[in-house]
Amino acid sequence: MELKYDVTIIGSGPGGYVAAIRSAQLGHKTAIIEKDKLGGICLNWGCIPTKALLKSSEVYTTMKKSDYYGITAKNVSFDFDKIIDRSRGVAASLSDGIGYLLKKNNIDLIIGSGQILDKNNIKVETEKKQTIISSKNIIISTGARPKELPGIKFNEDIWSYKQAMVPDKIPNSILVIGSGAIGIEFANFYNAIGTTVDVVELADKILPSEDAEVSEYAKAEFEKQGINFHLTSHVDTITKNKGKLNIELVNNENSKRANLKADKIIMAVGITGNIENIGLEENGINTIDGHIETTESMQTNIRNIYAIGDVAGAPWLAHKASHEGVIAVEHLSGMDTHPIEKSNIPGCVYSSPQIASIGLSEYDARNKYGDVKVGKFPLIANGKAKAISNDTGFVKVIYESATGELLGAHMIGDSVTELIHGYAIAKNMEGTEEDIINTIFPHPTISESLHEAVLSAYDIPIHYK
Repeated sequence: MELKYDVTIIGSGPGGYVAAIRSAQLGHKTAIIEKDKLGGICLNWGCIPTKALLKSSEVYTTMKKSDYYGITAKNVSFDFDKIIDRSRGVAASLSDGIGYLLKKNNIDLIIGSGQILDKNNIKVETEKKQTIISSKNIIISTGARPKELPGIKFNEDIWSYKQAMVPDKIPNSILVIGSGAIGIEFANFYNAIGTTVDVVELADKILPSEDAEVSEYAKAEFEKQGINFHLTSHVDTITKNKGKLNIELVNNENSKRANLKADKIIMAVGITGNIENIGLEENGINTIDGHIETTESMQTNIRNIYAIGDVAGAPWLAHKASHEGVIAVEHLSGMDTHPIEKSNIPGCVYSSPQIASIGLSEYDARNKYGDVKVGKFPLIANGKAKAISNDTGFVKVIYESATGELLGAHMIGDSVTELIHGYAIAKNMEGTEEDIINTIFPHPTISESLHEAVLSAYDIPIHYK
């Protein structure tokens, strides 16, 4: 029996499954092809299970200082296997949940590897059989995989994020290569459970995409926790002797060499799109710098073939992928779509303290706009942060002086990943400082810091001077 669909999505990550659901809502006969587990990297190996690990380490850290809160908790310890099992269980539960959503929306799930034969046909291959699917529209959502460095390949000692999430035992020491969000989150987790952690970074600051002030503050806080950083440096050689990795670092500024020893290495130097073996070259679908080239409506150069998510390029964020999935489906349905403004996409790091940002850094804002207003409010002056003894960090905003346009917002501290949406809404609605100044924030909440930072930018702060 020939399988015919209006829309077929290759890949079931946060872009793919959202695209499938939106497609079904719009009345299209829809199929989704998945070769592994529903939810892609995000639900199974990325966003979700890493947050479960970080929550465990956060609870452990809090319990060790429970006496400060007037609570007696003697002989605090943890069961590493249970921590890992809980993380995997959370991922499995959400993956099962996607399966339920697909069934509820009458979306056909086809297991196997999908390869585009031509603009209307896809071959789905498993170990046992091949199936040809006919589809009026195709959406590529094949995601991405961890990037390797020249001469440094993943193995039993050099881990990707997948291996770092399911180790057999806790390493005594780890070197993390790369201090972006993934590298910092793993450094934070392993350091919290007692592993000696070193982080090597090519740039001159950690979290290179963040505002310089946030990066500097974060580095100081992580160093207080015991994480060691080696900036403007790269790994030159890795050898193994008696079960231990010997790592030689080179400082790129002065060519000085340093030697480190570690049980394991976590390589977190970015990702690369899964563009191989899916029929791109055979069908003349354009790629650029390792990802599929698309229009703002997520169309490739083949009119009825779309690409979304990590495989369509930066920023590599699950929430961006989901929105792209909706845009693609609505566009192929003939609806008016609103292209994504990438400066309005928030980014988060779920370490302790957390980090969240949107828009331009202060440096970039000054370079682009010249005259800007900058406001900052420290969490130590926030009542709720003091009450829960999580008053590390600050909220910072940047406005264009002439128009009152919110150019950027940057936060570090407790729960800031849950607060950044406030500025995201303001930016998306093109709100000015007056809109936030005239908004009443609930008290006592850490969200009041968003209000205070804007007041500070316009020299009318209430709770801090």
